[in-house]
Amino acid sequence: MNYQVKAASLFNQDAQIYFKKSSLNFGTTAQTAHTLPNPAKLFLSSFAACVLKNVERFSELMKFSYTKATIEVTATRLEKPSRMDDIIYTLIIYTQDDTLNLDLLKKNIVKFGTIYNTVKQSCSILGTIKTHKDV
Repeated sequence: MNYQVKAASLFNQDAQIYFKKSSLNFGTTAQTAHTLPNPAKLFLSSFAACVLKNVERFSELMKFSYTKATIEVTATRLEKPSRMDDIIYTLIIYTQDDTLNLDLLKKNIVKFGTIYNTVKQSCSILGTIKTHKDV
């Protein structure tokens, strides 16, 4: 399986990433530092998307139901060399399903997450998975 994206920027303007039938603006200038995601936020977003995709995937395989999943991801930026480290995430599964095996879900996310496995080659990852009863 191969993946491809295209991106472009103009001098002193922000940039866009193009994939499939979508595009995403991201910040490369000081003027949008507080309004558009920067490359570090896109990196963490990719990690979050991987985890959420695997929640969906394993809900079918593990036969649990949920109405929503949310994830918060934080990381520490190191300076020399510039890189991300200490990724910490909290995943919350909104469900009434008492049969959900959180340990097995986490094991599957760690084992089969493409982005997760790529990232863990270069930095530490600490994750927590919780459930929340739907109201």
